[in-house]
Amino acid sequence: MNTRDTLTTPPPASAITPVAGTSRPHESAALHVSGEARYTDDLPELRGTLHAALGLSPVAHGRLLGVDREALLALPGIVAVLTAEDIPGENNCGPLLHDDPLLAQGTLSYLGQPVFAVIATDRHLARRAAAQAARVIRHEALPAVLTAREAHAAGQYVVPPMHLQRGDAAAALAAAPLRWQGEWSVGGQEQFYLEGQISYALPQEDHGLLLHCSTQHPSEMQQLVAHALGWESHRVQVQCRRMGGGFGGKESQSALFACVAALAADRLQRPVKLRLDRDDDFLITGRRHGFDYRWDVGYDAEGRLLAAEVDLIANCGHSADLSAPVMTRALCHFDNAYWLPHVALHGFCARTNTQSNTAFRGFGGPQGALAMEVILDGIARRLGLDPAVVRQRNFYADEGGRNTTPYGQVVEDNLMQPLTTQLLQDCDYARRRAEIAAFNAGSPVLKRGLAFTPLKFGISFNVVHLNQAGALVHVYTDGSVLVNHGGTEMGQGLNTKVAQVVAQTLGLPLSAVRASATDTSKVANTSATAASTGADLNGKAAQDAARRIRDRLAPLAAELLGAPADALQWSDGRIGVAGRPEAALPFGQLVQQAYLRRIQLWSEGFYATPGLHWNRQTLQGRPFYYFAFGAAVAEVLVDTLTGEYRVLRADALHDVGQSLNPALDIGQVEGAFVQGQGWLTTEELRWHPQSGKLLTHAPSTYKIPTANDMPLDFRVHLFGRPNAADSIHRSKAVGEPPLLLPFAVLLALQDAVASVRPEAPPLRAPATAERVLAALHGFDSP
Repeated sequence: MNTRDTLTTPPPASAITPVAGTSRPHESAALHVSGEARYTDDLPELRGTLHAALGLSPVAHGRLLGVDREALLALPGIVAVLTAEDIPGENNCGPLLHDDPLLAQGTLSYLGQPVFAVIATDRHLARRAAAQAARVIRHEALPAVLTAREAHAAGQYVVPPMHLQRGDAAAALAAAPLRWQGEWSVGGQEQFYLEGQISYALPQEDHGLLLHCSTQHPSEMQQLVAHALGWESHRVQVQCRRMGGGFGGKESQSALFACVAALAADRLQRPVKLRLDRDDDFLITGRRHGFDYRWDVGYDAEGRLLAAEVDLIANCGHSADLSAPVMTRALCHFDNAYWLPHVALHGFCARTNTQSNTAFRGFGGPQGALAMEVILDGIARRLGLDPAVVRQRNFYADEGGRNTTPYGQVVEDNLMQPLTTQLLQDCDYARRRAEIAAFNAGSPVLKRGLAFTPLKFGISFNVVHLNQAGALVHVYTDGSVLVNHGGTEMGQGLNTKVAQVVAQTLGLPLSAVRASATDTSKVANTSATAASTGADLNGKAAQDAARRIRDRLAPLAAELLGAPADALQWSDGRIGVAGRPEAALPFGQLVQQAYLRRIQLWSEGFYATPGLHWNRQTLQGRPFYYFAFGAAVAEVLVDTLTGEYRVLRADALHDVGQSLNPALDIGQVEGAFVQGQGWLTTEELRWHPQSGKLLTHAPSTYKIPTANDMPLDFRVHLFGRPNAADSIHRSKAVGEPPLLLPFAVLLALQDAVASVRPEAPPLRAPATAERVLAALHGFDSP
């Protein structure tokens, strides 16, 4: 090929479109709305596929005496019945401690615990057989512990208590001019992903297994399946193209279903699918930890916190799961945006006979920060001050040594005050505060409330070694690119952002880059897509891979263009030369030449977050690479006769650094706000006080937010200041932090209640209409 033939006139500078940092549609948006996007249950079933269902414990606590297999095998269509005794390897799906059996063995730990699996020719036949669990499970009932407070009183924990301290809290409390002792609680939250837990296991040649699994952590599924089967990991391949939502519920808890499907497939040498119905999903799986709090705080007449001693008691369920790191993050986020000179925090992970609670968007951070917001709100009301003013008085600040967290990390690039100032001005907070006071004075039935809340959220896994990622980038001879990375796509747009990063690095239009399914046979030993690190880690790894390819191609491009390599400009699918607008080399033609010259056109990439260290014993170190900031103002209208309310307006200003994709990031902020609002207002979990059965195990009894619950006037903006840390394109994580924004909704309800009863204690969360009504009229909330 003649070199001159490869030169074309480049487009004018105005036609060169940046890729990273621009709003682009989700890579599967058209597939989502057309119904063409394939989830695990949409994959064509191979001939001979069998279906599994789980028989569940009928009691919250008991001794397992046996299972009447013969009665089950006599039912129509039943091929096999599997119990713990049929597991050839380790009977465990616990991600950290080996305390969570796949199938119950010896002890029944909660009502809904899987005891056996039935494998049938038809899914409905399998479910009918599993429904016989109460009849075929022989057991002896034992007393059950169903609440975290009861477990805490008995000293019953899944991991030892944790303590985070700075200064001398006891002495500072004794010396404080004002003091408040109180207690409060917040309920848990069901992930309610649209796609339930599902795994499809297919036996492969040479004693291998392919597992299609809706999971946030394919590598962990690979390891746990291998352990359960007594295999080496290389015999198990896990794939996940996309999930219909995860929110943390598919980080560790997809393991049970993956392992049971794999066990049945290997034993029967036939494909086996295990898909849960919504009711079973609720009854089997865990959710966000509910927390109880007890505090003793000291403060001055201006509302400045002087000392705090706080017990945080988490309802962890029957096993450890991820409760230890959840509690660690709760302790590390108790400070939220505020300087605490003397603090003693005590975290207790209570063991109860309920579902084992797990990761959920925010991973303990919301539970920690929310307690601080409730405390500061209460202090402001006791002093008769505007809570927004009290909050700002307590902000972290660079001067006076007020910039170090209780766990020893310096709060760098603190954006809290400038972000707050902008939000309060933009939403006209002061004027609206005065208007609401006037409205409430003249309105005996309807009351309005207004609240401002800030957030500071640390970004990184608080287990240091998890902060790593890998990626694989292939460039084909036509110039198109395929990228595979260790993250999983659950609707958040991770694949879109990673593709944007690769396209930007290679100077290509986004249409030239495609992301493939997450696959343990392509990128190994990956971390979960969690802790808001998906784009940070996998974006950097993919950028590393793309840069390696670009660096290999650069000498050839320089030769073909007759220019030094450092003068090359990669953009819009062409390689140009600075100062020479008359010629450019199309990327596809450069790739063809590279192939003929035997230059490697694929590369792996790797990234490990720098500068992190953490001491789990002392709870000291630098667990976070950077902090994301944000703030919200919410206004509500409450009917004092019924306790019902509407969110009239919500203003949110959120820090995402230099956004990789503003459209996706705004969507994430909006979604997190509404999800968090649901947690704090309508999503109430109830267990039967005697049997321990989860009563709110279906959409008919568990109320997630709907379109009618959205703020009537919803204004979301991005702060837009580049990250000071060397993150991917100076962006910041956006998955978890904005879930803290709707704290403003809960405290706006408190503000409305206070207009009627200034002495009312903090509203318990979720602040259902019944609880708001109880607070308004001074009787015990339900």
